[in-house]
Amino acid sequence: MKILCSLLFIVSIAIQAQEIAVLHYKGGGDWYSNPTALPNLITFCNKTIGTVIDTKPEVVTPDSSDLYNYPYIHMTGHGNVYFSESEAQNLRAYLMSGGFLHIDDNYGMEPFIRKELIKVFPDKELVNLSPSHPIFSTAFPFKDGLPKIHEHDGSAPQALAIMENNRVVLLFTFESDLGDGWESPEVHNDPEDVRLKALQMGANIIKYAFNY
Repeated sequence: MKILCSLLFIVSIAIQAQEIAVLHYKGGGDWYSNPTALPNLITFCNKTIGTVIDTKPEVVTPDSSDLYNYPYIHMTGHGNVYFSESEAQNLRAYLMSGGFLHIDDNYGMEPFIRKELIKVFPDKELVNLSPSHPIFSTAFPFKDGLPKIHEHDGSAPQALAIMENNRVVLLFTFESDLGDGWESPEVHNDPEDVRLKALQMGANIIKYAFNY
């Protein structure tokens, strides 16, 4: 009985210690954009899918060993991105060892991140995820795949991934702008149903990162 109680205590501490982080990258892009997005997503996840995540996301750099403390790392922005060779190698090692990086293009990052991902995964390519992929149904069903949150140029949303052993280790959400949908209502004045779609898709991504 004492052993069982000890194990339950250890599991409880591990659950309470869940954290996620924002990636502070170089190059001049606004890595800090959408400041209310992740706190709102965390609150939503804690209420709806049973997570116990610290409501204040941490900040981590690509070259830090602290990457390994987080099962989910978020990256966003509008502008330039740059990874040094050592940063790229560290990111790759983190992802290949079970980590998860979600890159959400806030419109403007796409041409820059594509060239930097070649440094991280010179032997892999981004692939389109089918709407039937589990990431679209881990908690909330999205039968058509990635939802469109902000129209901007009206292009179709894309969920692009780097895979390892049939697992998504890197997800690049493009032409969707999930992060804007996670922000507080007064920031973009999005309709509540649009914000809900964004938060539900975000919860799916978090659940996938934590459990797959």
